[in-house]
Amino acid sequence: MASPEGAAERDEQRLGSVLRRHDQVRPGTTDQRLLDTQGPSDWVHTDPWRVMRIQAEFVEGFGALAELGPAISVFGSARTPEGTPEYEAGERIGRALVEAGFAVITGGGPGAMEAANKGADEADGVSVGLGIELPFEQGLNRYVNLGVDFRYFFVRKTCFVKYASGFVVLPGGLGTLDELFEALTLVQTRKVTRFPIVLFGSEYWGGLVDWLRGTLVAQGKAKARDLELFHLTDDVDEAVALVTKEAGV
Repeated sequence: MASPEGAAERDEQRLGSVLRRHDQVRPGTTDQRLLDTQGPSDWVHTDPWRVMRIQAEFVEGFGALAELGPAISVFGSARTPEGTPEYEAGERIGRALVEAGFAVITGGGPGAMEAANKGADEADGVSVGLGIELPFEQGLNRYVNLGVDFRYFFVRKTCFVKYASGFVVLPGGLGTLDELFEALTLVQTRKVTRFPIVLFGSEYWGGLVDWLRGTLVAQGKAKARDLELFHLTDDVDEAVALVTKEAGV
């Protein structure tokens, strides 16, 4: 007959750092579930298994970029047409960053990202593309000479920040805004230091800057000094000088 102590043990289960009690106790052991070849394959779609995939993505990304050296991330719209002033500005920025001693990191897609990669590649620099798995994914553009594809946005975004010394933000859509405000938040909260952010295109970004000043700051949702977290310019040389001067080589 089982002792009260034995009954208590069966009512509590420790799996590594996880504690399960009462109706949360699972039959068998972790090793049993690992070594048992029978049963359903649903486990490959469970959250614990996804953690392993996430870990693998970090390992792949960190491994590919660990020896990259000084770099600047350039963001902008995938919908920027080739031959437009915005596309040409992206090319010039990519080229100038390489000439200043930096690698160029983009999302690896078309449009403004392709432009920056093209400028970097044609300047014989390191042209990095950090792609993402999307339903409409077009693959890395042809000017990427070091590329990594990701499943998870947050892993990709970590690499954008971890391996860059600053951001240049060309006109873009929701993805560009996402990257911009995440960077601003990281700098504001001092999660990263010495991280210059340059917005390129005063006509495009001017309304947003006015809203930040006239609404966020005016209503006390942000401080006036938060507007000093970024620079706004229409000049390629100034954009490159601002982002590289603060970042250093």
